Amino acid sequence: MTNSMDKIRRLPCWKGAVDPQPLGGGITNHNYVVEDQSGKYVVRFGEDIPVHHVMRFNELAASHAAFEAGISPEVVFNSQGILVMRFIEGICFDEVAVRQQHNLERILPLLKRVHRELPNYFRGPALVFWVFHVIRDYVATLRRAKHQPHGAGELGWLLEMAAELETAVGQIDLVFGHNDLLAANFMDDGKRLWLIDWDYAGYNSPLFDLGGLVSNSGLGSDSENWLLEQYFEQPVTDELYRKYAAMKCASLLRETLWSMVSEVHSDIDFDFRQYTRDNLVKFKQQLLAFQKVSK
Repeated sequence: MTNSMDKIRRLPCWKGAVDPQPLGGGITNHNYVVEDQSGKYVVRFGEDIPVHHVMRFNELAASHAAFEAGISPEVVFNSQGILVMRFIEGICFDEVAVRQQHNLERILPLLKRVHRELPNYFRGPALVFWVFHVIRDYVATLRRAKHQPHGAGELGWLLEMAAELETAVGQIDLVFGHNDLLAANFMDDGKRLWLIDWDYAGYNSPLFDLGGLVSNSGLGSDSENWLLEQYFEQPVTDELYRKYAAMKCASLLRETLWSMVSEVHSDIDFDFRQYTRDNLVKFKQQLLAFQKVSK
């Protein structure tokens, strides 16, 4: 951490001396708040993370595009492994906030803008985030690891379930997805919502963002049905719901495997082992629900 803070202090973008302060909450990057004579900024410090398919050139391009689309704060400087953005005075949502109907009514149009408008501003090479490829690659990474994380004994079965879910999803529409819709990535400044953290951005099915939003914040069935009908602007057919339910399962499986890999490879101070346990339970519960609607 000291080395990171020294690097931040030496960045040429500051006006005057700065004293970086750690910013909690991140479980992929080390984040800091920096204030200089011109204002207040957030600094995200992290190199490429190939085991998680995080490539910083892609995060940078998505962050620029999200700013141009009016979705995310401005990037004012970047260097290798460092991203400096304007600080937003606001509150990050938690799961309870996401579940409130009036907030869902604000989140939905923001998500549609990500999917439909952000590609108009994205420049340069773009990644594809296909969750089933990510799952297969995570399993291969875990099988090569010397240290086996919680749940590693179930990798074969998890891979079989992923194959069944991929078949159930079938053909998809393609949009530009955020692909990491944790509650804390929504910020409310009192006037509007912002969506932050574009580490996993890339082209994907809209079903993945919808399923991740629902599963990450524990939305109830009424809210889930409202979200789907409003997103697709029509009643949801049984076929579409099965495809969506399969993708929601896949989003939980990916989060579980992400945590397993992080147990082995991450240096972030976070209880990944417990996070793995929690998400594995959620995945198994959702898998049972999916199997019921698929009969």
